[in-house]
Amino acid sequence: MINKKTTPILSIAIPTFNRSYFLKLNLGQLKNEIKSCPYGTIELLVSDNASEDDTQFTVEYFQNSGMSINYIKNDENIGSDANIAQCFNMAKGQYVLILGDDDLLVDGALVSIVKHLKNQQYGVVFLKSYGYDNDFRKESPEKLGGGYKVYNDSDKFLEKVAHYITLISGCILNKEVLENINATQFCGSNLVQVDLALSAALRVRKNLFISSYSVACKRNNSGGYDFTSVFVVNFFNILDSYKTKGLGVSAINNIENYMIISFFPYYLLKHRRNSNKSMRNEFNIFNERFGNKLLFKIYLMPILLWPRFMAIAWGWLAVLIGRIYKGDFYRGVKFLTEKSRSCLFENKVKF
Repeated sequence: MINKKTTPILSIAIPTFNRSYFLKLNLGQLKNEIKSCPYGTIELLVSDNASEDDTQFTVEYFQNSGMSINYIKNDENIGSDANIAQCFNMAKGQYVLILGDDDLLVDGALVSIVKHLKNQQYGVVFLKSYGYDNDFRKESPEKLGGGYKVYNDSDKFLEKVAHYITLISGCILNKEVLENINATQFCGSNLVQVDLALSAALRVRKNLFISSYSVACKRNNSGGYDFTSVFVVNFFNILDSYKTKGLGVSAINNIENYMIISFFPYYLLKHRRNSNKSMRNEFNIFNERFGNKLLFKIYLMPILLWPRFMAIAWGWLAVLIGRIYKGDFYRGVKFLTEKSRSCLFENKVKF
């Protein structure tokens, strides 16, 4: 059992591999944020997956500047899944945030998070995120405001979070209720964090959704996995496996619908714009999971199967509808405007 009198409230554990530039930005922002928190509140851990760049020098630089960092350097690259699992297993705090090395906690987020966590027993605390290209402060969707909501129904909470549960930087996990879990058992799906979050959310059933933007994520800075396999096959296989552990069938169905409208169109559109290849194989995978849904036939089939020009045109509209559906009309209009202008004036587009 965790001794709350002697352990940090929150462990921030950062898995990293050969991205010292982003790690430097991350640690620099955390250094500013931690100053606002009471001493001993935060544990900071970096799990280095045998980096060959100057990651170790970067960590030592911040250690020498006064930051307390528990630095672990693996003798060999154990893979991203295992490194994420190691972050969770090694963390000593009551709660754990596995923070992507290229993600940033925005100004003021950490002190607000600690206030929410203090003397509370949540399964999962969800942090809202946004993407940025160059300057996370200037590109923030909101400067001030936002709020939070406590969910006492795990299904409703998970429906609200939906696919964002896959973002490691978006979920703070209650390690106390997961003490008997070795996270390495979830390796192999590229979604270790999803199993951990589902387990915590269903065990406690009191979860917190913080609706103000707390995390800035570097855009177009991840890869190395097959999107369709991970987010259609692996993700929903994990959800299905929790039916016997309290996750309702209706909750899974609602998550499917939400993702069809507001998540998948953007990534399928991106693929069609960047490639002339057929998406028949991807269609078969999507169709196996969602083929009985009218929403799938309306929103995704045209992007997957129509001729490229028509698929891209429909994709723009589908993304706009999805952004409006999830309450982000301004960003949806901005997306449609920017992408339509790009297509009209880009000479390299082939129809």
